[in-house]
Amino acid sequence: MDTGFPLADVADDFLRARRHQAAARLTDWILQRPASASRLLTLAEVAGMRGTHSERSLGLQSIPLATIVGTLDPRPDFDRSFRPTSNRCRSRWEGLALAQRRGEPIPPIRVYRVGGQHFVEDGCHRVSIAAATHQKTIDAYVTEIVTGVPARR
Repeated sequence: MDTGFPLADVADDFLRARRHQAAARLTDWILQRPASASRLLTLAEVAGMRGTHSERSLGLQSIPLATIVGTLDPRPDFDRSFRPTSNRCRSRWEGLALAQRRGEPIPPIRVYRVGGQHFVEDGCHRVSIAAATHQKTIDAYVTEIVTGVPARR
């Protein structure tokens, strides 16, 4: 939604993302899902099970947002859908969202690819903003990790 007032719009976007995260957390509680079901995966969880052989840089690419499933390290500030889990990251989130709305250059994120899944090294806030604003793709510097077990498609 765009009211023409960028500061208000980014605040609304953040609050909407927080409400969606709270609703998802409530749904998980009602359905008695474990808390771990809503946390981001880590690269070690996925690549570690497959056995890492090597990695190679694939350069700058536009990747589907839906393929981003986790991060390099645990990130409690975001849930599995990259929605903010608290107001702790609000100022950074809104600052980046405001810059993006104003057309300022936003650097690409950095991800690792294992099979068809991507794990964020740098750019969780940018992924969260992209998800909240219903973008389908995001620019990323991609490093592919070659594993011993082929990815299932």
